[in-house]
Amino acid sequence: MHSQQRRRQMVLFPIAAGLSALGTSLARGAERYPSKPIRMVVPFPAGGPTDIVARPFGLLLGNALKQSVVIDNRGGAGGSIGAAAVASAAPDGYTLLVGTVGTQSINPYLYKKLSYNPQKDLTPLATIASAPVAIVVNAATGIGSLADLVSQAKAKPGAMNYGSAGNGTPGHLTAAMFCTAAGIRLAHVPYKGSAPAVTEVIGGQIPVMFDPLQSVLPHIQSGKLKALAVTSLQRSPVLPDTPTVAELGYPDFEAIAWWALYGPAGLPDAVSKQLVTQTQRIVQSAEFNSKISSQGLHPLSVPLASFQQSESTKWGTAVRATGITIE
Repeated sequence: MHSQQRRRQMVLFPIAAGLSALGTSLARGAERYPSKPIRMVVPFPAGGPTDIVARPFGLLLGNALKQSVVIDNRGGAGGSIGAAAVASAAPDGYTLLVGTVGTQSINPYLYKKLSYNPQKDLTPLATIASAPVAIVVNAATGIGSLADLVSQAKAKPGAMNYGSAGNGTPGHLTAAMFCTAAGIRLAHVPYKGSAPAVTEVIGGQIPVMFDPLQSVLPHIQSGKLKALAVTSLQRSPVLPDTPTVAELGYPDFEAIAWWALYGPAGLPDAVSKQLVTQTQRIVQSAEFNSKISSQGLHPLSVPLASFQQSESTKWGTAVRATGITIE
């Protein structure tokens, strides 16, 4: 009898010890996140509006987590390629997405076939920043105000071109919403990104452009472009003399570009909580504000899931109004 108990103890002891060691190992693994570099996917080319947000944020997030955050620019298809890559990644916290109003709230209505579902395939973590869209003209056009723009557009409906960073971008859809509000028709000229559109406006090939403020701000400050208005409800601190569209006779007109942090669906709660906590601390810090405010950006700290839902409703309406779909 005693020998049987002894044999049973001898068998059970290593099993129990193994389970204990496994539990300790898993606990340590969870506690140690992150234990290797984090890949932060920016679903647009380097140097664009999203990259301008992601790089200072990624640096501060890496400092907070005491781990490297590597920016991975994966542009294409309005940000869909990069977003889909994160949606299909392992949900371990080592692949994150800097999502945008485009990838999360515009693309589902714009693309007939989207390779990811923003609501189901990604974990919303925290908002990062926002920026108004700026309405800018070549300083040599003679268009001195938003009222001038509207007057000229009404005189020759559809004759005036405007540029944007591409079909379905915040600039394009903001312009469409403004045309509806102002009762005018402008002809859209889509470009492959902000940079070529800015070049064309500066060169005089097109007179007007709608784009997030940080893309055009250096050229406004240099005098090559003139800002007629911004689309936030408050004036931008970097352009205090530039009025908002709302104060120029279009009450409550607002359209902002925004950026937020996402992970793949199924992210562990402990990892999600750590990323949310650190992101919120960064966004509310004076250091982050100082890094982005000079570029026309504003820290954005609101509950992400509900914010994304309301934005999707607004931008979805704008997409349907344009009638544009992309295969």
